[in-house]
Amino acid sequence: MNWEEQALQFRTDCEAIRREIGKVIVGQEEVIEGVLMALLAGGHVLLEGVPGLGKTLLVRTLGQVLQLKFSRIQFTPDLMPADIIGTNLLVEDESGRRTFQFEPGPIFANLILADEINRATPKTQSALLEAMQERSVTVGGVVHPLAEPYVVLATQNPIEMEGTYPLPEAQVDRFLLKLRVAFPEEEELARILDRTTGGEMPELTPILDGPQLLAMREIVRQVPIASHVRDYIVRLILATHPDSDRAIPLIRRYVRYGSSPRGGQAIVLAGKVRALFAGRFNVSLEDVQQVAPAALRHRIILNFEGEAEGLSTDDLIATLLEAIPPLSAD
Repeated sequence: MNWEEQALQFRTDCEAIRREIGKVIVGQEEVIEGVLMALLAGGHVLLEGVPGLGKTLLVRTLGQVLQLKFSRIQFTPDLMPADIIGTNLLVEDESGRRTFQFEPGPIFANLILADEINRATPKTQSALLEAMQERSVTVGGVVHPLAEPYVVLATQNPIEMEGTYPLPEAQVDRFLLKLRVAFPEEEELARILDRTTGGEMPELTPILDGPQLLAMREIVRQVPIASHVRDYIVRLILATHPDSDRAIPLIRRYVRYGSSPRGGQAIVLAGKVRALFAGRFNVSLEDVQQVAPAALRHRIILNFEGEAEGLSTDDLIATLLEAIPPLSAD
């Protein structure tokens, strides 16, 4: 198949994946789209929402549809790095000879749900975040590579913050997107109750596997982006910094740090996936504006005045998108 045929097949496969997920998950279209974007772009996701909204079910369902190994890690204050990475065990063979054998932990999977990641100590958080960045772990001086595709979906409870260890800004930056899992509407809640308290759960049909998913990531990288769209992203990223000439007054007053270049990379990659979702072969300005909140909301750090005023980064991003006009194509 040529590239355009591959792109059309990409859209068909993604629509099939959404249909299968829709058999289990009610609503949450934006979250499902965001998770698929990150998965196809090769990045990780930070999910923010109160418990009980189906985050674990979504990740497990995605693993079944894509035939990927799923692992769930419940983060607690007493969780140690070895509990998630694994450890060397002393084993004895038939001849009585003793050797160390590596016993892999739950981090060795394709889809990792890091539940309430901010409840673990910084030492344990760092062990996971190192694996996210390097795609490998080192135990006893030996490097153990992680199987691809490898995606971490970490959850945070935005309400209960007592006894937690908030992720440092540099570590939050490793997540491609931050998605907010909203409480369902009245009709959706009624459907959830009917679906989860009735008969058996629907049987899911696998759509793709790991190698096919990796091939789809290569298609994403081939989507072109026009220079005026790229320059618009550059202007947006620069405008998030309070000391930049492009910063708007609201940013100068309430923001301590702006987005890193990873924010621009996230917008480009997520925009490419969204373009393919829509059956287009190039990134549009609308794609940029739609994915910008998920790519930037965890990369803009408010100062004391911004936190005291109760501002949200989503409000700042919305104002920024209105204030920074796109450039027209040459």
